Amino acid sequence: MPPILADHRPLYVGDRSTQLLPTRRAIARREGRSVTTRTAPTRTARAVVLASATLTIMAAAIIAPSLPAMGELYGEGVLVRLALTITSLAIAVSAPLAGLVADRVGRKPLLVASLATYAVSGTAGFFVTSLPVLLGTRTLLGLAVGGVMTAVSALITDWFDGQERGRFLGFQQAFASLGGVVFLPLAGVLAGIDWRLPFWLYSAAAVIALASVIGLTNEPRTVQKTAHTGFPKPAIWIYLLALVATLVFYMAPTQLPFLLRDMGAGPAVIGFVVAGSTLTSVAGALLFPKLPKGRITAASIALLGIGWLVVGYANGVALVTAGLLVGGVGVGLVVPNLNLRLADLAPPAQRGRVLSGLVAGIFLGQFLSPLVIAPLVETAGIAAAFTWTGVVTTTIAGAVLALGHKEKN
Repeated sequence: MPPILADHRPLYVGDRSTQLLPTRRAIARREGRSVTTRTAPTRTARAVVLASATLTIMAAAIIAPSLPAMGELYGEGVLVRLALTITSLAIAVSAPLAGLVADRVGRKPLLVASLATYAVSGTAGFFVTSLPVLLGTRTLLGLAVGGVMTAVSALITDWFDGQERGRFLGFQQAFASLGGVVFLPLAGVLAGIDWRLPFWLYSAAAVIALASVIGLTNEPRTVQKTAHTGFPKPAIWIYLLALVATLVFYMAPTQLPFLLRDMGAGPAVIGFVVAGSTLTSVAGALLFPKLPKGRITAASIALLGIGWLVVGYANGVALVTAGLLVGGVGVGLVVPNLNLRLADLAPPAQRGRVLSGLVAGIFLGQFLSPLVIAPLVETAGIAAAFTWTGVVTTTIAGAVLALGHKEKN
């Protein structure tokens, strides 16, 4: 039996061949390859990561119920919608830098700093009195969200492998969607009182920041020399698919408030309806680990397209809600699926950077959504815009399915 080295720690959670690990570690060091250590996260650490996930997807959309009132104050133009989506642009731009920081400095410092910035910049929206200043605070909020999402995804990928990784990535998406279920209806109620009150919901990040200081261990990021590995090219297609899917899905918070208002719905109803899509996203994310992975990408995109077709043909709030529920299941499946694919592609030393590209793709799609859809809304109306995007999305799902079948053959 080989001697047990003093620095012996398991390379992978649940690895049964622990007696061979010191030898594998020594060989890796002699060859100049990076050595990745993994220890099981505590319950507190898992809770911090999942709580942080609740603050991500809903970060921009939390002011969606306030958009009509903001439009009355600042004018119903693209700039008002940008108050919601400029956050997404900032996330898309900052995510690659956040990935670099995660790989070089560490996951915990990035997460703590991002959560603190999130709390300050988010609640600042309550106090500002001009649209340009509001756009500035929303931009800073986006920088913070990019850091939170990248740190959370990197931590999960560090902690787990195989089925356990897929399961926890499903939990991540479920909690991200759960944030919308909790915060969006509450934002709608608060917006009915005063459109500025929803900004106070961002203060929840301060509590989670404190918990992350206490509950997370800052793993060392000193990495051994590693052989040069090129960027995984299939990741580009994953980023593009994430961009298109979220561009379509983000019509919910940017376009639906105005469609529902024209149907006679108030701010509280708008908040609850938009939150419906996040509720079924939770169901989709929790279902993800139990589904066969072969055709899940095409199925998730198809569900989003079918949901939007229902919204486009809806003649009342009930049918709009039904379409959103179907589309939400699709989004709940697509995000953890793409995240898992990237996690499997990414070398350990590049995980932060590779995963940050998915964050950038998702939120660039959110930012582009009102800009790309605006011409269609102006020429055909909001309902028709949902119909046409539903047609395009289901067509993309068919193409993805056909390509996957061709590759197998």
